[in-house]
Amino acid sequence: MDLDAVRTFVAAVDAGRFQDAAAELSVTQQAVSKRIATLEKSLGVRLFTRTARGARLTIDGQAFLPHARDLLRAEERALASVRPGRRALRVDVIGRRLAPAVLLRDFRQAHPEVELDVVTLFDAEAAVNAIRSGTIDASFRAVSMPGRQLPDGIAAVRVFDEALQLLTGPAHPLADARTVRPADLVGHRIWMPGLVARTEWGAYYDDLAAAFRLTIEVTGPDFGTEPLLDTIADSPSLATFVGAQTQLVWPADQGLRRIALRDPTPVYPHSLLWHRDNPHPALAALRDHLVAGRSGRADTGTWSPAWAR
Repeated sequence: MDLDAVRTFVAAVDAGRFQDAAAELSVTQQAVSKRIATLEKSLGVRLFTRTARGARLTIDGQAFLPHARDLLRAEERALASVRPGRRALRVDVIGRRLAPAVLLRDFRQAHPEVELDVVTLFDAEAAVNAIRSGTIDASFRAVSMPGRQLPDGIAAVRVFDEALQLLTGPAHPLADARTVRPADLVGHRIWMPGLVARTEWGAYYDDLAAAFRLTIEVTGPDFGTEPLLDTIADSPSLATFVGAQTQLVWPADQGLRRIALRDPTPVYPHSLLWHRDNPHPALAALRDHLVAGRSGRADTGTWSPAWAR
């Protein structure tokens, strides 16, 4: 299988548009389209449906995506096996559009000499197991501070408190508000179909709902970011929570609103996890960079779960 085509496929999925994938890969949009077409011909299926808003995965594309990521990880492991002294720093982020990915891009700009391999694991348990086994070097996760529940050898430091925002469509009753108090959301429907029970992000939103008597609905299929935005944009009653650093792009005619939450501001507590015995030379540089730039930490006027304080 052509790994350049597989890499292009994954880049197109993560970027959402062929044009953005081309910019990330430093190739032309025509080259991206050609690689995807070649891969589709090789597999005998359509991987994307082209729309005016970009490219959406087909059912076959959704089925192929986790295996495509596995292929790229296998390629990296193969390369690392013959260059152990120059292996990229492998860091897990909860999502490629979320704040940890932004923090890593800032680190990469400050340390262009450091090679990064960014991966996405399912939850904190998977991340800790990967750190213990040496599969990854570090992970961004929300954990109990100061890490009292982490296994021996695993260290954690709080590196960023990300403020939450309310995302609504133009017909929502709160759409014209500049700020909203969490208490004002009582009785409103907050829809978050991506929440999974027994994960750290699930625990965070469970505690948020309990603290402010909110209704957070998780029913319905999770088809990804774009279908979620489509639903919120068209609904007069549904809203959702997003992080202030979450990178979202939508068509202008959707009229979505990002509304700041105040009094207090709920913050999602991002911590960096690593193994105390990890000798990777770039790990200390990443840790120092994040601690030095901890401008996102703000305790006054904010809320976070008791287990994260």
